[in-house]
Amino acid sequence: MSRTRLAATAIGFAGALAASQAQAQSASSSEQEIALLKQQLKLLEQKLDKLQSQTAANTAATAKARAEAKAEAKAEARSEAKAVVANANAAIPVKGPAPASGVVVTMPNNRPTICTADQANCVAITSRVHYDIGGYDYRPNTAATVPQKLDSGENVRRARIGVAGKFLNDWNFALIYDFGGSSDGFGGAAPGSLPGGAVSGIENAYLSYTGLKPFGGKMAVEAGVMDLPYTMDEATSSNDTLFMERASAGIVATNIAAGDFRSAVGTRWYNDQLWIGGYVTGPATGAIHSASSAAPAGTSEQYGAVARIAGNPISGKDYSVHIGADAEWLIQPPRNLIANTQTLTLSDRPELRIDPTALISTGAIPNVSGAQVYSVEAAATYGPFIVQGEYFWYNIDRNANTSVPLVGAPSLKFQGGYAQAGYVLTGEGRSYNAASAAYGGVKPAHPFSLDGGGWGAWEIAGRFSTIDLNNQLATANGIAGGRQTVYTLALNWYVNGNVRFMLDYLHGTVSKQASPVSTADVGSKYDAIAMRTQFAF
Repeated sequence: MSRTRLAATAIGFAGALAASQAQAQSASSSEQEIALLKQQLKLLEQKLDKLQSQTAANTAATAKARAEAKAEAKAEARSEAKAVVANANAAIPVKGPAPASGVVVTMPNNRPTICTADQANCVAITSRVHYDIGGYDYRPNTAATVPQKLDSGENVRRARIGVAGKFLNDWNFALIYDFGGSSDGFGGAAPGSLPGGAVSGIENAYLSYTGLKPFGGKMAVEAGVMDLPYTMDEATSSNDTLFMERASAGIVATNIAAGDFRSAVGTRWYNDQLWIGGYVTGPATGAIHSASSAAPAGTSEQYGAVARIAGNPISGKDYSVHIGADAEWLIQPPRNLIANTQTLTLSDRPELRIDPTALISTGAIPNVSGAQVYSVEAAATYGPFIVQGEYFWYNIDRNANTSVPLVGAPSLKFQGGYAQAGYVLTGEGRSYNAASAAYGGVKPAHPFSLDGGGWGAWEIAGRFSTIDLNNQLATANGIAGGRQTVYTLALNWYVNGNVRFMLDYLHGTVSKQASPVSTADVGSKYDAIAMRTQFAF
């Protein structure tokens, strides 16, 4: 009820009461009654105010209670929802941290490599392709010269692929097959064999243990088919040589009882300054392991040995000096029991393999009982400049008893060597590889890129090489294998760490007579130019 209506009711009530009393009393008492009614009216107004205050307070309390109840209901609902979500999450398996992978895949120098997480076991795919094209200007001295022509063309010099890696850190292995060769195929003595071709493509198949580290250095004990680090030129990877082919003097030496595709067992020890190694060697892969084979002609297995000591006694930030000495022994030459022969041939191609024909050769030397090769090596670097050389002395013993003529003939002595130098025009140098006691390749500081502006590394090089396979001329016991001299100029472009282009120019002279007792000229001269496209990883 509003205040105005209460007041009107009170006034009406007071008026009625006053009118009733006015009829019964006298006029003198009217004022007292009016005063009393006013007092009562004031009391009613105070009561009305109190009632209104109480009503407002009750309304506010009710609204507050409703708000509190609503808030409490919402809080309880949220709590129940959280409990439901928590229970649902508890029912779902929680993923922990991803476990460490057991395999790590990397690409060092773009070589695909798979290792265990602890790097103790690894296997990598390795490959190299050397594709050569070139031509000869070959000039025989006379019509009696053999050959009369060298063929220009192309040759997949090397096409290797395989795997290499390690087990438990210390057991290293490699299995590499070569589909290339001097005549893009396989050779041998069987009908249809190609001259100059490899008789087997197994280039590496070995196991090496490197867990021993005596005298503060590193040691490898290894066996199988491998590239023996005999001679400095051979210890340098074919991916890193200055020229497309190694010098003939070194090739002739390594072909006796070392070189590529050679079975061997031995050990090498090295540190940063010294390298010492020795191996017992057997036949090359593809040899016919039968001395009684007639077609093709087979032989007993040869065996020999090689030893090398080399070092890097002087070295600094941008300079180094290398020296070394090598020895090789053919202890048991191969022997054929059908023909009752025991022979050895020394020969090489004219330091280019587009045509596999050899221009210098001793032919099959009969009654060979053994052979020895001794050599020295030296090299030095200064910044982008490198100089290297080796010299070889060959001794062939001929006192095997095979009932073939020239039994007990005197030993033969040959010699040869090379000197070469290279300069990287773009300033890069060659680092020393202590594990093989030889220098590595050129790694361009700015690989070629049309986007990045790099032009790779550029290198020029020159070499003089000579080998003399003549001995005891003018006697029936002599050998007229010829004397070869070759001058080579090279331009190499290292596009990046995996790709290289090589351009070689060769000028060669072969001085040769028809036989030890005939001075008829059967020599030749030639110029050749060739280019190699190479990739490797």
